[in-house]
Amino acid sequence: MQIDFAKLQYQYQLYKTEIDEAIHRILDKSNYIMGEEVNTLEENLQKYTGAKHAITCSSGTDALLLAMMALDIQPDDEILTTPFTFIATAETIAFLKAKPVFVDIDEKTYNMDAAKIEEKITPKTKAIMPVSLYGQPADMDAIQAIANKHDLQVIVDGAQSFGSTFNGKTDSNLGDISTTSFFPAKPLGCFGDGGAVFTNDDALAEKMRSLRVHGQSKRYHHKYIGMGGRMDTIQCAIVDVKLKYYEKDLALRQEVAKKYTQALEGKDLILPFVDERATSVWAQYSVRVQNRDEVQAKLKEQGIPTAVHYPIPLHLQECFEYLKYKKGDFPIAERVSAEIMSLPMNPYVGDDEISYITNHI
Repeated sequence: MQIDFAKLQYQYQLYKTEIDEAIHRILDKSNYIMGEEVNTLEENLQKYTGAKHAITCSSGTDALLLAMMALDIQPDDEILTTPFTFIATAETIAFLKAKPVFVDIDEKTYNMDAAKIEEKITPKTKAIMPVSLYGQPADMDAIQAIANKHDLQVIVDGAQSFGSTFNGKTDSNLGDISTTSFFPAKPLGCFGDGGAVFTNDDALAEKMRSLRVHGQSKRYHHKYIGMGGRMDTIQCAIVDVKLKYYEKDLALRQEVAKKYTQALEGKDLILPFVDERATSVWAQYSVRVQNRDEVQAKLKEQGIPTAVHYPIPLHLQECFEYLKYKKGDFPIAERVSAEIMSLPMNPYVGDDEISYITNHI
């Protein structure tokens, strides 16, 4: 058996007629940038999430930049975040010449450990940036309480978690600004790069709308130093088609995760944990194994793809050597990164595939 990790082509064929029609409508009108489909998607994202403002942008990475620019993050400001995440989380902080300050993770959820945040706060700390890893929000009650106590902003990196909840709130309504990614392999993906920022603050929303089009207040009038951060019309149209079926896809993801867990319980693995206050959209189904390289190699021989999200925590990446962290500084992140392994995860993993994968594991 040869297993497809994400089944992007399979999903395209499911919605092909509607997606092709949406693309060709744009081709016929040639409204490739900021066409009406951009507004349509943003309105539908607002309806879906309940967020007052949904603003599409060019990627999940640029969504983080827009959020920090809107909050006026300056050089040498400090932002607390996790070392166990994709590079974009901390990279964007460094890009603005601010300083990423890492906080070790909770060993069960793999998200930032809220109990370790306050010891890292200094007079330079301006914001906390938790990541909703693998599709599950961090402990936002505790994080928000700390932010309120110390007058800090909260930016939620929800690149992997669109549609998840914490205490009944969608992740798009958590923090001052929440971001997401529509990268193709994400639970709600386009056919290229795309992302969005969400906020319930009118002033922040107005500023981010301006920042994504080079800081314009009106054509050729520039209020801010901004960026070319628009999501193009075709990608918005594709996401808008897929958004109609997103609840169905999320329900299927839940079923796949449940079947994996039932099949793997009792094996010599550490299985995913979801906080009872949260729901996960299962961007990944990640297990921990002691002999990961050997397991991956044997699974590959059987046509079973796996991935490692993420093999090197950020504090040990070469690009962050200047921060002077060393091995042992964040022992839980380091331990998890050495053991974590993601299994094929998408809404369409069949029962026969789950049996094949779990039996070989």
